[in-house]
Amino acid sequence: MKKGLLILACLITSLVTAQTFEGKGDQKLQIGANFQDNVNGIVLTYDYGLGENISVGIVGGYALNLNNGLNADFEDRIDLKARFNANLGNVINISDNFDVYPGISLSLKNFGGHLGMRYFFSDGFGLFTEFGTTFAKYNSDALTPAEKINNQFNANIGAVFNL
Repeated sequence: MKKGLLILACLITSLVTAQTFEGKGDQKLQIGANFQDNVNGIVLTYDYGLGENISVGIVGGYALNLNNGLNADFEDRIDLKARFNANLGNVINISDNFDVYPGISLSLKNFGGHLGMRYFFSDGFGLFTEFGTTFAKYNSDALTPAEKINNQFNANIGAVFNL
């Protein structure tokens, strides 16, 4: 019984001391699922801390499942973005385990923004969710259904790791 309580105390301590964003030099890797209108795919994100509340990163995504008869070539399915985040977890101070990060991104297809949230269960592992939208598309013409991939509102959910 005492051993069980000791293990439980250690687990609780590790949860309490988890940090979501530690500032300069902090590195995060996120792997998840991407959901858009008529499309499901994968997303991979890397963020690097430049300061106490600032990070920059890169995002790669690929549309795997196309629904409702949508056809798209490789160049319509893939997207690569550079991004800038304002990590506000320590500013809003809900929990040391929780981070909120609004940001902007510049992709191969558009200029956009996102709002993300991370929750860490331990120092190295957590879950994230992110919502993104397009502010300006590079193609000002009416987009084909395939061109709308990565040029519309999207949601991501998955795992986040401290590196």
